[in-house]
Amino acid sequence: MATPRRRRTSGDDSSSGKAPERPASPEEQAQRAKDTCLRLLTARPRTRAELRQALLRKEVPEDIADQVLGRLDEVGLIDDAAFAEVWVRSRHTYQGLGRRALAVELRRKGVDDEVAAEAVATVDPEAEEERARQLVRKRIRSLTTADEAARIRKLVGMLARRGYPEGLAFRVVRDELRAAGEETDLLDGPL
Repeated sequence: MATPRRRRTSGDDSSSGKAPERPASPEEQAQRAKDTCLRLLTARPRTRAELRQALLRKEVPEDIADQVLGRLDEVGLIDDAAFAEVWVRSRHTYQGLGRRALAVELRRKGVDDEVAAEAVATVDPEAEEERARQLVRKRIRSLTTADEAARIRKLVGMLARRGYPEGLAFRVVRDELRAAGEETDLLDGPL
């Protein structure tokens, strides 16, 4: 005959084999915060603000997060200026972003406005224009729209979404359409 099972009460943790959790000490919380930051930094460089947000999401107390981030900053593992420089170079070269879009992205990442402005200033105006020309040349090949206005609108819109100034966008589109042998009557006149 089967023996009756003992009913568990709400305070009985013996069946789970786990002891009730005790709050982590400040040292344990700091170590957990440091481990989190190091793990995130091995994946890719991050700004101080990104790391702080990650720690706060993991419910690390603000004072401990600031302490750990300060130490990582001291030893050079967090460097927003270096991050911004690499970010600008990469996003301009590979994504074709203009200076305005780069500045917006850096602000979203928590980079200080002055640091972001310095990093964005490294993009030479001639290099920005040449990158815009490359983007337009590539896109012209795929545009099959017969309507001149629609082609212009799509090309200028593409550059605007990537953060290129309006005057530069119109000038580049006009020049590249002419170079491709297309009419640009709508863009003739002063820009």
